[in-house]
Amino acid sequence: MLMYTIFVLLDAEVGETMFKIGVVGPKKSVERILGVAKEFDQGMNFIPYPYTETKETEKIVLENDQYVDHWLFSGPIPYMIAKNAMGTSKRMEYIYATESSIYKGFLEMVYNQRKLIDRVSIDMLLSTTYMEDSLRTINISVSNLYMKTFDASIDPKELLDFHLELWQEKKTDGAMTCYPTVYQALVEAGIPAYWISPSEMEIHQTVRVFVEKVRTSYFKDTQIGIEMIEVEQFDRIKESAKTPYHWQYLELRIKEALIKLCEQLDGSLLEQGNGRYVIFSSRGTIEREIPILQETIAYLAKEADTTVAVGIGFGETAFAAEMNAHRALRQSKEKAIRDIVMVQDDGTIVEWVGQEEELVYSYRADDTEILEKLKKGNISVKTYKKLDALLQKMGWTDFTTKDLAKNLQMSERNAQRIVADLCAVELAECSGEESQATRGRPSKLYRLL
Repeated sequence: MLMYTIFVLLDAEVGETMFKIGVVGPKKSVERILGVAKEFDQGMNFIPYPYTETKETEKIVLENDQYVDHWLFSGPIPYMIAKNAMGTSKRMEYIYATESSIYKGFLEMVYNQRKLIDRVSIDMLLSTTYMEDSLRTINISVSNLYMKTFDASIDPKELLDFHLELWQEKKTDGAMTCYPTVYQALVEAGIPAYWISPSEMEIHQTVRVFVEKVRTSYFKDTQIGIEMIEVEQFDRIKESAKTPYHWQYLELRIKEALIKLCEQLDGSLLEQGNGRYVIFSSRGTIEREIPILQETIAYLAKEADTTVAVGIGFGETAFAAEMNAHRALRQSKEKAIRDIVMVQDDGTIVEWVGQEEELVYSYRADDTEILEKLKKGNISVKTYKKLDALLQKMGWTDFTTKDLAKNLQMSERNAQRIVADLCAVELAECSGEESQATRGRPSKLYRLL
């Protein structure tokens, strides 16, 4: 008699979900953002968190992070402070100020002073190159442009002193600043000043994109996620057990560890037999609990004294997620050193999940010319994309077959075959030789075309 377990997963309607968005910035900026946000308030609850001084940002996010789903900052400075405080930029975005803010500042100062301004002091979180490019775009010629770049941890008084000293030395006709408190102090000192802040259009555009990202992240988080965990050489372990009881105790310890993992994932555990277990959960939960999965896998490998392969699959449907999990598990088992492999809903493959050497690539390609060459050389799209992703990750222009073998966990002979095939169809070429400090033939250098 065959028994089938059918899992039916239902997603909540996104329209019924109310996202809590914390808006952080100076009171004036927060009010401007909230005014624009009224247009996007369906399913969104924008909560104001104004501050008097920028340094208050750290306290705001640390004390209130549990009460909001996402953070929206008035500019890059509070965003950077929050990112440093939280140790991550996830669930965070800020309002971008473009070149138009700078141009508007010049026009405002010219209008107020009724003369051309060509001696200006500016403080910017951005690079000097960015500012120079912005000025060249509209052919503004500033004979004396005094620039001070800074990071988010700077004391605003240092910026104020920078502008004041130049003004007192009669080197400038005005000042432009990113800090509202510095702007206020400059105005009170009688210095023509402008606060570089985003326009209404820039706020509107950023909020619109931000809201779409929040909604997308909701759908992404609620995608079906499946973890396939296989304790390898299961039959050998069973046969080598001293007594049936030793084997049964081991099975109990394996299941206990997996049930604990399942509890962390708020998921459902299904045993498929012969050492393979499947956990059904959601994408968001699985991605957040990768460290717990890593700990569980290490425990299982030690207890069973064998390797453990893990494949994670995501998808809009249970079938799609399961197919991706199968593909990921198969790829994990093909690797010399087992690690967690993930296949996302868009076909993106992630190897060494949760580790510093995490490698992300796709098994799909759209370039018909490359596809024809790969087909001619009998090279899989996955192999080509994986190699390309490794080069980008490592920042390599040139590479040796030893580099590939070491970083892609394959034999040097296999790496040599792949590179030879790529060269044969003109997707790679020999670019020289690597200088050798020791005796022996120098290694050939290659590069992708």
